[in-house]
Amino acid sequence: MSQNQKEASTAGHVALVMAGVGIFWICATFAGEKLGLSNRTRALFDLAALAGFGFALYLTFKLWRDRRHDEDEG
Repeated sequence: MSQNQKEASTAGHVALVMAGVGIFWICATFAGEKLGLSNRTRALFDLAALAGFGFALYLTFKLWRDRRHDEDEG
């Protein structure tokens, strides 16, 4: 697997994580409203989504650093 394919694969994983977290957050918000969940439970879902977006940001930063490192070597 070439370096470009590896970067594209990693970028695809980041996109899937971000999309998945976004869909989870929308569904959790909708379900919380329809099921009448307490604000504490809704806040738990919000914190889980925030953690997921933070993880996606970490993966994006890691991908950016790896690309810069490869450009410096090449």
